[in-house]
Amino acid sequence: MHIDIVSDIACPWCAIGYARLKLAMEQLSTNYEFTVQWHAFELNPDKSGDGEPILPALARKYGRSEEELRVTQDQMMTIAKGLGLNFEKIQERLVCNTFDAHRLVKWAGEQGCQTELKHALFEAYFGRAENVAEHDVLLECVDALGLDVKKARDVLNSDQYAVAVRKDEATYQKAGVSAVPAFIVNGKYLISGAQEPDTLVQALQEMAESD
Repeated sequence: MHIDIVSDIACPWCAIGYARLKLAMEQLSTNYEFTVQWHAFELNPDKSGDGEPILPALARKYGRSEEELRVTQDQMMTIAKGLGLNFEKIQERLVCNTFDAHRLVKWAGEQGCQTELKHALFEAYFGRAENVAEHDVLLECVDALGLDVKKARDVLNSDQYAVAVRKDEATYQKAGVSAVPAFIVNGKYLISGAQEPDTLVQALQEMAESD
């Protein structure tokens, strides 16, 4: 089974959603073989509010109080911890644009390390509140995986993979994906949101049987 994952590095539910999907795939690994490919989505495509603390930015965006959002993010931290994810600095992060990070994920895919780089970027943003729009932060993630930092820097200093990222965004927007995470199974079934592992197991089994 092939799963296309539409997500943003700045989306905490995307990190949680993949961790849950991974558990579901592990449960089904004796019956099915899975391949995964990541696709770009930008929560902040116009770079508005870049560098602003996340809680006031989200409060303004969703018309909710900072206290409400703090409670929600506390709940996310608890969920993430149970999945082995580091969300310790989720409330300290800043709003940032992820376009260059998505370009680097495309490049990492050609090195066979797409998922690993996504994990490293989630950890940097939610675990350490690092600005994943900054090239130095991106290159530190590349280096931590043992990938070629010079080649990654060349990508960031050019417009390589920009067309691929824009194509991703246009393709899935046209397909009706307006929120992330979104999981497209075998090119035709859509699972929206960060579903629980048991729900995903049942959905994937049903989709496999329908094919």
